[in-house]
Amino acid sequence: MATDSKTNEKLTIPFKTRIALTVISTFTDNAQRLDGTINRRFLRFFDFPAHPNPNPINNVSTSDFVVDPSRNLWFRLFTPHVSGDERIPVVVFFHGGGFAFLSPNARPYDNVCRRFARKLPAYVISVNYRLTPEHRYPAQYDDGFDVLKYLEENHGKILPANADLSRCFFAGDSAGGNIAHNVSIRVCREKRAFTALKLIGLISIQPFFGGEERTESEKLLVGAPLVGTHRTDWCWKALLPEGSNRDHEAVNVSGPNAVDISDLDYPETMVVVAGFDPLKDWQRSYCEWIRLSGKRATLIEYPNMFHAFYIFPELPEAGQLIMRIKDFVAERVASLSAD
Repeated sequence: MATDSKTNEKLTIPFKTRIALTVISTFTDNAQRLDGTINRRFLRFFDFPAHPNPNPINNVSTSDFVVDPSRNLWFRLFTPHVSGDERIPVVVFFHGGGFAFLSPNARPYDNVCRRFARKLPAYVISVNYRLTPEHRYPAQYDDGFDVLKYLEENHGKILPANADLSRCFFAGDSAGGNIAHNVSIRVCREKRAFTALKLIGLISIQPFFGGEERTESEKLLVGAPLVGTHRTDWCWKALLPEGSNRDHEAVNVSGPNAVDISDLDYPETMVVVAGFDPLKDWQRSYCEWIRLSGKRATLIEYPNMFHAFYIFPELPEAGQLIMRIKDFVAERVASLSAD
């Protein structure tokens, strides 16, 4: 287990970041209707998407690829412009937003994926999956898996020659971390369907998991930024099939209905936890469950941070996490090269 500093008794957030968190929370709360639907028109009024740009910005260009227009399934490719002929890995990224909000062209995620592409470096594929409550489980996992099949079948037309799909990582934050986990299980189960794509690592950033029983962190961290039981309960209700509860295998991944991964080639995993995140107990349980299943997992803790801290580049810890991810990717690639 690694930590970044001593733990503070109280969460301290810079003024600029605090304003941004307030704006995000206000918009999402006001968009959620009492009947369980979302006012998409209201959200679009305040949406200023980042468009794909073939011209490099900070040595990264972007382009969009449509997989299935009937369900608005597409992804954004972030291409790093690096010198040399060395092959570099591919990162498939799933964005957060409680399964109900945001997309790859949301500016925070466009910026994050640009940093991944530039700093790691890596080709980053950011998936636009269907959102709840309009599309319930398992639509998001189906979309993630179908993008991977599309990539397997069309990688020669999509990725440059120096993109190494045999060194593929899945990554995601919050709900995206949940999707990355569940899609990883599908890929492991259908391994024979993939010959070019080889999953060698999972980067799980504050993954969104839960369960019927409240954890100590959920009880104690009431009023924490972005997540709280009133918001997470809404998100789970919007995702799950009618009649399901939060001990569903998609939610409580280490609970009584957890999928057995002990016989799967589940990838080595990096789990990121923040000290002021009400979901941290679930995330720690997830990491421990991976280890108990006989797989390798590393827990990285930022005790003075909050949920989704890393999308705010003004925070030093956001830059520190990018470097931790860079190290994880490099170590996994090096370990395979040594075999």
